[in-house]
Amino acid sequence: METIGGIDFAVIGLYFMLIFAIAAYVTKKEKASSSAQGYFLGGRDLGWFAIGASLFASNIGSEHLIGLSGSGARGAFPEAQFEILASLILLLLGWVFVPFYLKSGVFTMPEFLERRYNKGARIYLSVVSIISYVLTKISFTIFAGALVFEVLLGIPFWTGALITVLATGLYTALGGLKAVIYTDMVQAVIFILGGLLATYFGLQAIGGWSNVTLAIQENAPDADTFMSLWRNKEYPWTGVLLGAPILGIWYWCTDQFIVQRVLSAKDISTARKGTIFGSFLKLLPLFIFIFPGIIAYALSVTTYPDLFTVTNPITGEVRTTTDAALPALILRVLPVGVRGLVVAGFLAALMSSLSSVFNSTSTLFTFDFYKRWRPNASEKQLVLVGRLATVVLVIVGLAWIPFMRQLTEGGGIYRYLQSVQAYVSPPIAAAFLLGIFYKKINSKGALAALWTGFVLGMARLVLEYLTQESGLSLNPDGMIYALVTMNFLHYAIFLFVVSISVMVGVSLVNAKSAAPVEEALVYQYNSGTKEKSPAVERYLSMIIIAVVLFLWWYFR
Repeated sequence: METIGGIDFAVIGLYFMLIFAIAAYVTKKEKASSSAQGYFLGGRDLGWFAIGASLFASNIGSEHLIGLSGSGARGAFPEAQFEILASLILLLLGWVFVPFYLKSGVFTMPEFLERRYNKGARIYLSVVSIISYVLTKISFTIFAGALVFEVLLGIPFWTGALITVLATGLYTALGGLKAVIYTDMVQAVIFILGGLLATYFGLQAIGGWSNVTLAIQENAPDADTFMSLWRNKEYPWTGVLLGAPILGIWYWCTDQFIVQRVLSAKDISTARKGTIFGSFLKLLPLFIFIFPGIIAYALSVTTYPDLFTVTNPITGEVRTTTDAALPALILRVLPVGVRGLVVAGFLAALMSSLSSVFNSTSTLFTFDFYKRWRPNASEKQLVLVGRLATVVLVIVGLAWIPFMRQLTEGGGIYRYLQSVQAYVSPPIAAAFLLGIFYKKINSKGALAALWTGFVLGMARLVLEYLTQESGLSLNPDGMIYALVTMNFLHYAIFLFVVSISVMVGVSLVNAKSAAPVEEALVYQYNSGTKEKSPAVERYLSMIIIAVVLFLWWYFR
């Protein structure tokens, strides 16, 4: 196996220098750390290109570089559906949700939920968001960064984890959201180029796409469905069509991690253009992450049988995992220099995702907890608390990694991430959707649904872990067994329906005692949703819908 050489390390070093130079320049020029609005929302004056690029770059993390390429190598092609659906749901963010968010002038999504319901709803969403960031985004991204260092650079796993955290946390803590977004713009270009280069040289190594499909037909046990978006037992089409959009609405339309980007826009039109640009970019992961994973599988059964084997540089421990597909592919097929550029692209994606979640987490803690406790806190105090909150949550994220490694042993990191989100997102998505579109939903109904969904979601997560890791035995004829073994996307549908039912039922029972709803927060009374938009925005949105329909048909 080839190794990273001196030229490659030089390229990686130049990348780090470029990122820190950009972050330092933006921080100094904009004085992002001098005010809370500047630090947490970039001064609310960002353009559509920066917002769209940041939406894409912030989203691309470990679940794509490591997990999604591993999905391609395992034949879990339907996992590309989450990326394809994201293109449609980003349009929903721009056309439906953005007007409410920007007109309200809020800093966080929990703050918006308080405006619509009450303080209890705000606290719930803040706590759940921070916990989910630790369990998924922070720990997964650190994990992936460590795996990249281990596989590609020969650096021990935990050393790589610390390097990933320290390098990213430094410019994030100093520069705030604007530094994050402008470095995201550069990082997006680098890792898109890196993914395209990995695909190109992978195809060169195996002799073209026809040899890839031939290798799959001759070696894959499920060759007929290996590249089908709809025919997969792990991802039934009903779950993909009805369950996956629930996760998508929560993530793309209500999650602070993503929505904070559009909150930084200077107006509604700019924010919508940013979501449309991000929607186009979200069509790329299929080609720059899934396809390299498929190519890696083809190479593993034709040329490199040990492609997915990873050796710990310190202990000598050997393990096999498809989550190493893309890093291993880089070492095998890319030439010197180009290899360094692609590794830099890897690190760019990981750092952009991690820096974004650092900033979002600190925003949630600062405004939804600290500022409520100290309402008269100065601007400098708010910024300092945000930085300190980031440090604490990074430590917790590192502590969670050993548990996460057990749950993703042997591959499947992307599926695990989506399953955790399936147990958290349905009640939150229901609270936002019904809150905007149905005026009769009140705070009692929302809180009842949120907590019901949370209990059912966490119960499934705990029982699933106990049955898999601790040997817990359940009655195969019982309802609990049926719920625990149900496909995670079907369980998301179940949670969503239960949440809506509880929300509507409790709201109607308590209709007489409910507080009046602010008309600006309900769709049919918001004049901002009726504004005329430029024709180009509508046409571009229709093009995205047409491309998605074509991909669904072609990979049927």
